[in-house]
Amino acid sequence: MTGSKTSDAIALAGADIFDGQDLHQGLALVVEQGSVSGLFAQSNLPDDIETLELRGGTLVPGFIDLQVNGGGGVLLNEQPTLSGIETICQAHRPFGTTALLPTLITDTPEITQRAIEAGIAATEKNVLGFLGLHLEGPHLARAKKGAHDPDLIRPMTSQDLSILIAAKERLENLMVTVAPESVTEQQITDLSHAGIVVSLGHSDADYAQVQRAIAAGAQC
Repeated sequence: MTGSKTSDAIALAGADIFDGQDLHQGLALVVEQGSVSGLFAQSNLPDDIETLELRGGTLVPGFIDLQVNGGGGVLLNEQPTLSGIETICQAHRPFGTTALLPTLITDTPEITQRAIEAGIAATEKNVLGFLGLHLEGPHLARAKKGAHDPDLIRPMTSQDLSILIAAKERLENLMVTVAPESVTEQQITDLSHAGIVVSLGHSDADYAQVQRAIAAGAQC
């Protein structure tokens, strides 16, 4: 390291920098109070900024993972708790994933509710890396169940809809994966209008069904 330590900022130098669109060489990335403040030529860095000299490689924005069933020896379905979410987020961080959606696959209403409560607790605690929840199922197609328990797959009810909308009011992000065959177009619209990202998956729908689901508000 070079330079003094009178500033809260730190400059990372000696590596290529990818900003999400362009690859930069010969520049330093300055981090201040936990956020990137800019890219600068090393010759233009203030004297009071500490410089960390890297040994090559490439600095890239943190990865965002929208479907993470577990990590660190924890599956969300088996441990739908605040500590479970913290373990999952922490396990992925060293590998470059700085934000993720812990994902619950098809389970009982009780486990689903516990996962939602854990997600709300993680939001309130501002758990590092926690972006929100992804509920994959149980409103899927049995014909495309994959690893999901077919005995727990079922159509969406009005109560299910109300629970999801209420959950989104306390979660920054909520994604739900459904099959068009297991939900109505109005339910998709209601979910979308509530700010929930509706994803289509585990489905045997035809092209026309999918197009209607997209028109109703499905985004993924």
